[in-house]
Amino acid sequence: MNRTEQDRHFDVGGQAVMEGVMMRSPVATAVTVRRPDGTMVTKLTPFVPLKQKHPWMGKPFIRGIINMATMLYYGMNTLEDSTKMLGMLDEEPTKFEKWLADKLGKGVDKIVMAFAIILAVVLSVALFIALPAGVESLLRNAGMPVIGYTLIGGLVKILLLVGYMIFCGFVPDVRRTFQYHGAEHKSVHCHESGLSLTPENAQTFSRLHPRCGTAFLLIVFLISIVLFLILNVLVPIPNFFLRFLFHLAMLPIVAGISYEVLMGLAHSDSKAACVLRWPGMQMQRLTTREPDEKMLECAIVSVNVVLNGIPDHARKTPEGWAVFRNYHESEPGYVPPVDDGPAADTEGSIDSEPVPEV
Repeated sequence: MNRTEQDRHFDVGGQAVMEGVMMRSPVATAVTVRRPDGTMVTKLTPFVPLKQKHPWMGKPFIRGIINMATMLYYGMNTLEDSTKMLGMLDEEPTKFEKWLADKLGKGVDKIVMAFAIILAVVLSVALFIALPAGVESLLRNAGMPVIGYTLIGGLVKILLLVGYMIFCGFVPDVRRTFQYHGAEHKSVHCHESGLSLTPENAQTFSRLHPRCGTAFLLIVFLISIVLFLILNVLVPIPNFFLRFLFHLAMLPIVAGISYEVLMGLAHSDSKAACVLRWPGMQMQRLTTREPDEKMLECAIVSVNVVLNGIPDHARKTPEGWAVFRNYHESEPGYVPPVDDGPAADTEGSIDSEPVPEV
């Protein structure tokens, strides 16, 4: 089925999750994971864009700050959804986890996710803000001129980012997630091209995409180097703690500018734009890998569902998630074979009607 121009008038993006892909449209997200039995399970979550409720949030530069905050929020929720859909949170909690949940009055999964978010934020701030700010302070106190210590501080950020990505690529589970990241990009490319969304078509496209979050991070770091260079000349800050707070306070402004740069480069075909976005595209070689056909199927199912909704014929889990045996079942207009049986009762369990493995 070819994509119409109406389908492609807005950007579709997403992220890789454990054993699956999330796709996001302006009004919904769809998460699809591949379970051990070979079936794909999809959760569709509609939402109302913040800029629709508050038009000022859609203004240039402000939208970049809002987008960064919402993507962090939805990103963590998506990771939690994917682990639930895979059944990873069904294990019996330890005595400590039960005690902690009883004391805090919340479920173990909420506690674990909150701890993971806090730890990730603390490590990110320490690694990419506090450490470079400390390097800048040391070099400044050693007598290095402002241009020198600002450029070296920015270079430290980029080297830390590259080193972190390389390290993650050696972890088997993360490397597999990088394959799903590649599947996400290939499927988005295929959707944007207007070709039929099939694994064969998607596989022909690049796993690098100009709107990728990896490219955004690199732009953030490069913009921060230029911005801090100007500000360090105008307002020198010798104290490390004040420099750290200054870098932290400037992060939303840097994110707002970087978002506009990323969108401008991604939607331009000029030679200058191609040259400027090249470094960010190459960075994606560290965070993506070539996917297999089953990974592409997960990404395609997410695209189909986020654009067209869950088909009426889809089997459902007790939680209301759709179950697909192949990507064709998620396509609009798909008609199940007569011997395929009626759609499952949304109140029943899919275990009552075994679904063959793909």
